[in-house]
Amino acid sequence: MSTIHLTNGDVAAESLRTALRETGRDDRVQALRDDLAVGPLRGIDDDPQVRATFWDRVSADTKRDFVREFREQAAALEAIARGEANLVVWHGESASDQLMLRRVCYYLRNNPQRLNEVRLSIRDLTDTGAWAYSRKDRATSVGMFAPSVLHARLPDAAPISVLRISRLALEWQEAKHANGETRRWRDNTFTSGSFADLDALILEHATADWQPASRVAAEVMTAELGFLVSDSIVLWRFRELAATRRIKLRGDTGAWRTLELCAALAPCPQE
Repeated sequence: MSTIHLTNGDVAAESLRTALRETGRDDRVQALRDDLAVGPLRGIDDDPQVRATFWDRVSADTKRDFVREFREQAAALEAIARGEANLVVWHGESASDQLMLRRVCYYLRNNPQRLNEVRLSIRDLTDTGAWAYSRKDRATSVGMFAPSVLHARLPDAAPISVLRISRLALEWQEAKHANGETRRWRDNTFTSGSFADLDALILEHATADWQPASRVAAEVMTAELGFLVSDSIVLWRFRELAATRRIKLRGDTGAWRTLELCAALAPCPQE
């Protein structure tokens, strides 16, 4: 029987494809391209428009067709659920990876015998200088791990019990119902948060002097928020705060190299 590996995001998928090639295996790898830790979830399994609308707001890329992308992904997930292939879900210890796992369990709740998993944690990171070690919560995603690590863990794929699949599927439904702006994952429990938490951190690190926006972004992305914050989310919050005149930006908001930031409460130097 064939095997399909599921990952959260393209970076993780490409690393896993490399690991599989090294073993001579031609298993299919399916990337699920959605950071489920942020944005609305209610209705996500009924209408791809829910997530497409959110990411269209977040992204600065006006050429992307998020509606098409999410419709294709929904179709792929439904086809996988209806198929007969064995499934292996790869996940780390982050809100987004854990939500992806729970969503897959929801789709496979009626075919639990097909579902397997590989669990990764910070203990599997071979680079002791990795930025994950700077986080108090030690959150990890599969995309952080080198192909060599994934190669070594291929034999560890193990079945998920029927009871656990049912519980994880229920937790996915609960997360959809809560429908928070953000979702934190601590001690195997999800709680809802808001984008105001990110905004507060940005404002805390904004100063009266211009500074590289990447410096503020790094503070936000390594903060203990209960989920991994992507650079696209940080850029979006920068733009939102600038639009409401809570911070000032100069440079290209799509390029970290040129973008600078300062607080809006006082005149910034050399304006």
